[in-house]
Amino acid sequence: MGCAPSIHVSQSGVIYCRDSDESNSPHQTTTISQGTATLHGLFIKTDAADSIPSVLAYQSRQQPPPSAGPRRKERREPGASARARATRCCGVEAETQTSNASVKQASTTEVQIGPMRLTQDPIQVLLIFAKEDNQSDGFWWACDRAGYRCNIARTPESALECFLDKHQEIIVIDHRNSRYFDAEDICRSIRATKPSEHTVILAVVPHASADQEETSVLPLLNAGFDRQFMENSSITACYNELVQIEHGEVRSQFKLRACNAVFTALEHCQEAIEITSEDHVIQYVNPAFERMMGYHKGELIGKELTELPKSDKNCADLLDTINTFIKKGKEWQGVYYARRKSGDSIQQHVKITPVIGQGGKIRHVVSLKRLHDANENNKQSYLTHFKGFWFVFTESHSFKCKNRRKDSIDVKSITSQSSDAPGLQTRRYSSMARIHSMTIEAPITKVINIINAAQENSPITVAEALDRVLEILRTTELYSPQLGTKDEDPHTNDLVGGLMTDGLRRLSGNEYVFSKNMNLSHSHLSVPNTISDVPPCIAQLLDNEESWDFNIFELEAVTNKRPLVHLGLKVFARFGVSEFLNCSEATLRAWLQVIEANYHSSNSYHNSTHAADVLHATAFFLGKERVKGSLDHLDEVAALIAATIHDVDHPGRTNSFLCNAGSELAVLYNDTAVLESHHTALAFQLTTKDSKCNIFKNIDRNHYRTLRQAIIDMVLATEMTKHFEHVNKFVNSINKPMASEETSSHSEGSNCECTANIKNFPDNQTLIKRMMIKCADVANPCRPLELCIEWAGRISEEYFAQTDEEKRQGLPVVMPVFDRNTCSIPKSQISFIDYFITDMFDAWDAFAHLPVLMKHLANNYKHWKTLDELKCKSLRLPSENNN
Repeated sequence: MGCAPSIHVSQSGVIYCRDSDESNSPHQTTTISQGTATLHGLFIKTDAADSIPSVLAYQSRQQPPPSAGPRRKERREPGASARARATRCCGVEAETQTSNASVKQASTTEVQIGPMRLTQDPIQVLLIFAKEDNQSDGFWWACDRAGYRCNIARTPESALECFLDKHQEIIVIDHRNSRYFDAEDICRSIRATKPSEHTVILAVVPHASADQEETSVLPLLNAGFDRQFMENSSITACYNELVQIEHGEVRSQFKLRACNAVFTALEHCQEAIEITSEDHVIQYVNPAFERMMGYHKGELIGKELTELPKSDKNCADLLDTINTFIKKGKEWQGVYYARRKSGDSIQQHVKITPVIGQGGKIRHVVSLKRLHDANENNKQSYLTHFKGFWFVFTESHSFKCKNRRKDSIDVKSITSQSSDAPGLQTRRYSSMARIHSMTIEAPITKVINIINAAQENSPITVAEALDRVLEILRTTELYSPQLGTKDEDPHTNDLVGGLMTDGLRRLSGNEYVFSKNMNLSHSHLSVPNTISDVPPCIAQLLDNEESWDFNIFELEAVTNKRPLVHLGLKVFARFGVSEFLNCSEATLRAWLQVIEANYHSSNSYHNSTHAADVLHATAFFLGKERVKGSLDHLDEVAALIAATIHDVDHPGRTNSFLCNAGSELAVLYNDTAVLESHHTALAFQLTTKDSKCNIFKNIDRNHYRTLRQAIIDMVLATEMTKHFEHVNKFVNSINKPMASEETSSHSEGSNCECTANIKNFPDNQTLIKRMMIKCADVANPCRPLELCIEWAGRISEEYFAQTDEEKRQGLPVVMPVFDRNTCSIPKSQISFIDYFITDMFDAWDAFAHLPVLMKHLANNYKHWKTLDELKCKSLRLPSENNN
């Protein structure tokens, strides 16, 4: 059943036509008694007939082309009904509604703005044309096709009246002829009303003649128009214009209108809220902020934070700490002293959150503040000393009443070590002093506070156990396992000594100076082929580079020990590195060439083949679904670059050797992460020295800083002294929470959102990148057996050569078991897998899902075990060597 038809005539000469679904004829004549007015085939009898000759209704019109969509539908209505309704109309318009099909198509639309879901009603359009012509017809039928509600006005007065009644989203004004009305005056009058703030106004302008220069749009913009439309009566052209406006300006304006709700919430929020730009210019404060700080918003908005007086009660470096967090895109929260307008300092709980906007840059900073209550929960603070620092322990009275005893605590092993109980209690209580308003954010502080709290009301045996816990926490090697008697295997001990120490057994008078000439020039090197023009033998090998079983040694052979350039070009192209860096393939090729030239081909293991192997493994890991979903494009690019440079200019000797030899690099880097620091420093030096190979020359400074820090962090993570720290942090921060979330999501029957959660925390992304390059760096035991054996032989040869040189130079022998005359390679591999590889790859596999690697690892471990049980010290059984 169709809508009730109606024709309304206002006192000012308004025609309001409501279409129905019961008539298909666009040519209708309706007669109303008591006076007659003829309007393009529509006869209206009304007292206002004399006042409406300039107000025309769309009734008589030509049929649109078949593609124009459903026709306007109208029907006759008894005159009495029309007269009855005429007095209730306030708009000067002719309105059409589409057929049922069109209306359904133009039903409400859901729009998302951040976490907010909105519902948008069908679009309303107001056409302002003094007379009917093909152009007005084109827009009419375009509205009909799009399912928009369309109103038509003939005079400026009726147009303004209609707009104030309907608040249309789009207004189309005829700007082709000024004889009937001034289009710019109409636009200004509409813009003077408040509802027009979110309305898009379109000017229809005439075609410029061939010899006439096209006019500027500035006068239109100054009059209040948003767009101009060059006269075109095609329904499709009008339709396209309207649809583009809907999906562009109208949709944006609709979202902006929704911000009113958000600002209403902010205005009524009890917490003080301040929003600043990325340059710390205040953009908004809410009334709660005004009340807290004593300022009026007019005194604050537009000012830089640095212009406001600061409290002198904050730590000197607190602002630097906060800015460091914000620049890294991290949220900071803590206690901060602020100075009110009156000059008083107030203590606030502050949460400062950076808001990432266009281009991935920080566009706003939001601060939430509430007053800090010094007596909150009747808290007491105690001071205790630990490792040369004073820490705060804060405890409420209600907490003291709780029984903190744990039945599962085993104190039998410490009862024999108990000292005099009263003396212990006296020492413990006398070491605490009451203090107020002191905040320390370090995690170790929280641990100390919890332990002190537990000691307060614990039996003496438990208190002594907690004292032993504090003794353990005093060590700086919290993550490194301590080898006990059961682990006293010479191969394991030597690996730990050689890989996890910095060689502090230096002998005076015996200095090994590493002074290899760095190859800073690349002009003499031949230019490798492009990706699309490589020799067939190389191209055929690279076709398989996405497979884990890719044979890097075959690529080494066909490229004359220069596999890094060819593999690098292929992998970097696959990950869009050149596009991200905005550099040419020639620049990338030159960079890869320079980096590879600074790897030592004379090293049996740490050469460009190893770098290519680590690059291949990194690319493989980046292709895993969970890894890919956890990292951004910048992280991927940083990881690939870090893998490429991670061992550049490696001398084939360990950090311990260089420290013991007193090398220039060890002196330069203070015996700390010597080689890893050198690799990154030299790589950036080589890159930026020559514009021809500077892959970073075209990227934004902020992107460069972020990229550089990520690369440095990953390369430094390959240093083995922090191996167990990285692995344990990954397990505790990634694996365990992920397992917990997966368990809960399975029980709820929903998909796990672990990846999204990881992406929200940059620290977690850093842990993933560190773990990824660490696993890629030592992935040899997880390669197919033949590749694993080849790598084992190469690293053993490099260690043998180091031991030989240590003996020649009279230096401490860092890894005595790696004597080429006595070493058992299978035992060294078993120790390496047991101590370093198994746990790390178990954790990485739990995250990235790497069944193929774990299968290879098990098979390779079995191979080495078999050789060891047969007392074979070489890479293979003698019978296999003969074959």
